[in-house]
Amino acid sequence: MSDQRNDFADAVLLSVPSKRQRIENIKDVWILRYIYLNGAIAIVAVFLIFLFLVKDALPMLKPTALGQFLTGKAWQPEFNVYGILPLLAGSIAVTLGSIVIAVPIGIACAVYIAEFAPNSIKGILKPTIEVLAGIPSVVIGFLGLTVAAPFIQQVFNLPTGLTAMTGSIMLAFMAMPTIISISEDAIVAVPGSYREASLAMGATHWETVRRILVPAAKSGIIAAVMLGIGRAIGETMTVLMVAGNASNLPEGVSGMLKYFLGPVRTMTATIAMETGDAPQYSMHYHALFAVGLSLFAITFMINLVADIVLRKERH
Repeated sequence: MSDQRNDFADAVLLSVPSKRQRIENIKDVWILRYIYLNGAIAIVAVFLIFLFLVKDALPMLKPTALGQFLTGKAWQPEFNVYGILPLLAGSIAVTLGSIVIAVPIGIACAVYIAEFAPNSIKGILKPTIEVLAGIPSVVIGFLGLTVAAPFIQQVFNLPTGLTAMTGSIMLAFMAMPTIISISEDAIVAVPGSYREASLAMGATHWETVRRILVPAAKSGIIAAVMLGIGRAIGETMTVLMVAGNASNLPEGVSGMLKYFLGPVRTMTATIAMETGDAPQYSMHYHALFAVGLSLFAITFMINLVADIVLRKERH
């Protein structure tokens, strides 16, 4: 009987948390609340930004003005003509161009650093790439003005080197560090058992990388690409300096190459250039906020699609 009483007392003592455990539990609760609070603040902040954009873009959202805004082929504030199509085309051109350049090169670099580079080279490349991600956009734009633009002008015999291609190259240079760093982390995070099992089955190192490791890291690579796209489409200063800032539209499918080798204007560059000159509460002012609202919607859709794709990959 005494042994049973002692066992019961020991069980009771073990079930009662110690003072240190209670402190740790309280810390966990407050940390969890702090995380929830930050998440709630982020959601509220995004919602308030959306309301602010809608409020100042409201005059452009009326049926007549909205139709002209969404289908207009010219952006001429001096004539009160506000069509978003040239700005949208410019943004899409430089973004797609940067994706075509940055994604293959970025993923190839990530694979090399993760699987093929010696440790001595990897120790140099990884920090260098992460440092490149922190270069200010105005510095990238200056390099584009002094190096890339004259080169493009000379190679293609153009009247100016400030083109959509120049903007794409510089945006790709800005997006690649993000794509490389996150993709490399995703490949390294693949369990070592996958690699060992593939090699044990007789696959070569390259076959293991191509058929096992990269597909297994697909969700992380997709996230890296989406972050790179977000960086490209939301960039302002670089495209403002190197893209030429001319609101043009391509002349059909046959004119796409000519359009890509000519000056373009993006939505972000338009907002940066004209907000300071637009009289407050004028139609020009409201049109710029409508452009900002459109950019907000595009960015939201890109993030939504990325989230859906990542959820499917995880399942």
